[in-house]
Amino acid sequence: MLSEKLGFSAYCLLIATALVVSACGGTATPAALTQPPATIAPATMAAPVVLPTATLTVSPTPVEIFSWWVGPGEADGLAAMVKLFIHEYPQYTIVNAAVAGGGGTNAQAVLATRLAAGDPPDSWQAHAGQETIGTYVAGNEVKPLDGFFASTGFGKAIPTTLLPLISKEGHPYSVPVDIHRSNVMWYNPKVLAAAKVTIPFGGFSNWNDFFAACDKIKATGKVCLSLGPEGFTVMHLFENVMIGTMGAAKWNGLWTSPPSTQWTGADVKAGIANFRKALSYTNTDAMTLSDWQPASKMVSDGNAAFNIMGDWAEVYFANPAPNGLALKPQIDFDWTPTPGTQGIFVFLSDSFVLPIGNKNPNGTMAWLSLAASKAGQEAFNPLKGSICARTDCNPALFSEYSQEAMKDWATDSVVGSLTHGVVANNNWKAAIDTALKLYLTDPSETDQFQAALAAACKSAGTCR
Repeated sequence: MLSEKLGFSAYCLLIATALVVSACGGTATPAALTQPPATIAPATMAAPVVLPTATLTVSPTPVEIFSWWVGPGEADGLAAMVKLFIHEYPQYTIVNAAVAGGGGTNAQAVLATRLAAGDPPDSWQAHAGQETIGTYVAGNEVKPLDGFFASTGFGKAIPTTLLPLISKEGHPYSVPVDIHRSNVMWYNPKVLAAAKVTIPFGGFSNWNDFFAACDKIKATGKVCLSLGPEGFTVMHLFENVMIGTMGAAKWNGLWTSPPSTQWTGADVKAGIANFRKALSYTNTDAMTLSDWQPASKMVSDGNAAFNIMGDWAEVYFANPAPNGLALKPQIDFDWTPTPGTQGIFVFLSDSFVLPIGNKNPNGTMAWLSLAASKAGQEAFNPLKGSICARTDCNPALFSEYSQEAMKDWATDSVVGSLTHGVVANNNWKAAIDTALKLYLTDPSETDQFQAALAAACKSAGTCR
């Protein structure tokens, strides 16, 4: 479980090992990384060796990388990985085709339009799980990566629980670069102290205990639970309430075919009831906020007590300005599991794919090699607030929060996120999102909302 009183170590920001630069040329398929991997030096270590500048005889070939990494932390992590890529593969240059907003929903809409027009980027960010397998693999839009996994040994470097989520019929289709945790509740210790609210060791064991705390906070004139605009932030809250209400096994049962947990049953009904009550403690201006960051900032500003958001929020709170708020953990902000999810790790994983019909498949393979490497993942993840998808990254390069997440990832019950693409493909997720949007217009219509969720399962083909 998440520790209640963890310190916060400095992030690794600097590249420390010089890389031997390969010869120029953009036509041969790049081999897997065979040089000694670059590492990221903690801020307390000596200054890094400056990477040599390659002498190019031809202009670098562009490699278009499509993502939604534009916010604090995530953009910094991508920039670090791009910098390492350019030094590792100087025959290429990166075209950053990131699209902002909606936790990836805006980017996915743009990507769908491009794919329909036969204009795929060289690689795109895709969540491991059904977003990749049930959407892009099912749509015949990406190639399998059997050869890449065999030549690099990457399949042996990631957890055995992760490999099936990126595979279909034994063939891997994406390269996961990180692991994120969804079920984190961030809070302002000063707001809680003023309301005389104490979080039990390990977090609130159920939603009723959390609501009792909300009543105390509300009495002080503060918002109990800050929320961002409709879209992924609302679905993110919804999945956390559902998992905290029904538990890991029943949540997993919603997504089997056929479901072992009934969408029309009492467990979903109880989850919706808790979701409705949780909404009643949120800020009235939630739908006018621009994204998740303003809702998180309500906590750091002392206007709200809690915010439920993935652990990418940690780097937003703690990173230095201008991309972070430069806050001190345990003083300006703290964290706990979302109510009822002690011992549960709700995970998501960002990955990259090899598209069918892209303009530069050789450049894509070079990017996938960097994304799969220990060096690439150690450059990216400490800045993004995630942990490596690989199992051999150096924990000393990460914050104390992330080190705790590494331990929990290895020991907790792991369940997949709906909001972030693990358990449902894009069509099923879109149907749930539509039901959520309609429900938000009148949260008293709980029966209709449950019926819409059941209908979404039926339309996805898993409910009979």
